[in-house]
Amino acid sequence: MKNFILLFGSFILFWSCQTEHAAEHHETPRLQVATPLVIDTTVTRSYVCQIHASKHIELRALEQGYLQHISVDEGQTVTAGQPMFKILPNVYEAELMKTKAEAEMVRIEYQNTKMLADQKVVSANELALAKAKLDKALAEVKLAETHLGFTNIMAPFTGIMDKLHVREGSLLEEGELLTTLSDNSHMWVYFNVPEAEYLDYVTKGKTTNAQQVELQMANGQVFPHSGKVSTIEGEFNPETGNIQFRADFPNPEKILRHGETGNILMHLPARNAMIIPQKATFEILDEKYVYIVNAENRLEQKRIEIAEELPHLYIIRSGVGPKDRILLEGLRRVKNGQEIEVNLQSPDQMLSELELDAE
Repeated sequence: MKNFILLFGSFILFWSCQTEHAAEHHETPRLQVATPLVIDTTVTRSYVCQIHASKHIELRALEQGYLQHISVDEGQTVTAGQPMFKILPNVYEAELMKTKAEAEMVRIEYQNTKMLADQKVVSANELALAKAKLDKALAEVKLAETHLGFTNIMAPFTGIMDKLHVREGSLLEEGELLTTLSDNSHMWVYFNVPEAEYLDYVTKGKTTNAQQVELQMANGQVFPHSGKVSTIEGEFNPETGNIQFRADFPNPEKILRHGETGNILMHLPARNAMIIPQKATFEILDEKYVYIVNAENRLEQKRIEIAEELPHLYIIRSGVGPKDRILLEGLRRVKNGQEIEVNLQSPDQMLSELELDAE
């Protein structure tokens, strides 16, 4: 009986040791680990933008009078020199006739004075005075012709007109707004860039490709023609810390209109970018962290700074090095200082599993 008890106790002790050993083995999980991928890539940044026609003007009445005729319609494409509005010209026609008649009288007086001056009857000063009166009269004729010309309002350039602000028969005041006209063949797109990203642009974006930008329209589609950054304002806005850029876009199909909005997509090169999957990170108090596997295969929690965000990826600014082994899975099942068994993957294998979420 005593031997049986000793044998049973030995069995219990052996079984406990095996169970404890199995538990210890179970507590050392085999998890995927990889080093960051270091490559040259391109970063795309998006900026809200305002789209303007390169030529966008207001057409206003240059003279007072009744609007006699409108030759165009809202939304119509007009060509340079095409008649658009006509103000009742009666008053200006009468004024022109009057100044022409007065100029003719002065011309006759000048001719008579010149004939007398040739005969030494009048002095040279009297002839000069008569010539000055004639020049003044001719200038008044030119002025009257100009006023009459202002009653016919022509399109200054080819473009699309906006809505009409007046109707036929309206009594116009000098300077009253008639409509607006936009030349949409070439568009100016304005967008604001923060100071840090402006510095990235001027230091890293000196290649031709970096100056090329794309326009994402309001429906989410990308405009079929690329644009180019043409100007940067001279100073930053002290209230926002931004500086305004302007990109120029051709618009041969006239898809874009003045006043539209969208997003500028700017592509900048990122040299030796250190990339990790987003699923390998976690947050504590709005700070990003990863688990680094040290030489003893124990986890160390490291805070990182994100330089750029790509689809499923982060470009790291600081916090880890290119040779650090980063935990890719099981972030919610482990803790700082825990020992793991390393399943080391290559960076290519790491990228092939980006669609998987961190457990």
